[in-house]
Amino acid sequence: MNVLALPTRRDESWRYSDLEAVASVWPIPAAEVIEVPAGTHVSRVIVQDAATDAVAIRDYRVILNAGATATFHVLNVGGKLGRVTIDVTCHEGSHFELGGAMLGGGDQTLEIVTVLNHIEPNATSNQVVRSVLGGRATGSYLGKVAVARHAQKTDASQSVKAMLLSRTATANAKPELEIFADDVKCAHGATVGELDANALFYLASRGIAPAQAKAMLLRAFIGSVFEGIEDVGERERVEASAQAALERML
Repeated sequence: MNVLALPTRRDESWRYSDLEAVASVWPIPAAEVIEVPAGTHVSRVIVQDAATDAVAIRDYRVILNAGATATFHVLNVGGKLGRVTIDVTCHEGSHFELGGAMLGGGDQTLEIVTVLNHIEPNATSNQVVRSVLGGRATGSYLGKVAVARHAQKTDASQSVKAMLLSRTATANAKPELEIFADDVKCAHGATVGELDANALFYLASRGIAPAQAKAMLLRAFIGSVFEGIEDVGERERVEASAQAALERML
């Protein structure tokens, strides 16, 4: 796609986006490039919490040299349109880890879009994305794993789950595999559901108010996404931001 041309519905990665909102900020800045030297590790925490009427598009390009590792944690909660894209190139023996959450209500459109390019052998990647959507919000995860012909022993996984708080909310989950090597281990799973009525009844029978019960179940649903944040203070700040977003939705 011409980087100066506005995306259309024909562009798969923009298929579910709010293109009118995109047009209001186009062209967008070039992606931030993060190159991780061989054998080293980088960790990034991205909190997208723009104002309600804002359009926030954040693009990242990650290059993992041999034996390098990167861990990204993404909380996407803000803006009329909030979009985070991560394009990763995995060289031999590297590893990429993503824990992402989208929490939206009203008329928000929230998106996490990833491309994992496994171009050399023995690289691994793991992506876990959880979404909680209410009102008329749309949350979309589009994740492509591309394994090159010579990238044998690739091990890539994607786990995508969404929780809908209303029948008018929409969750789009599109994990995609493009594999040209024959000795690989790649798996993906995607589910969309609602809060467990039996669990809510159980908590209510213990005297827990409905809103508090919902909040407890939703915290548990997204909790594992941020467990890998090593800095305790930073993890607590992200969890507090997620809690505030959940409270706005309930």
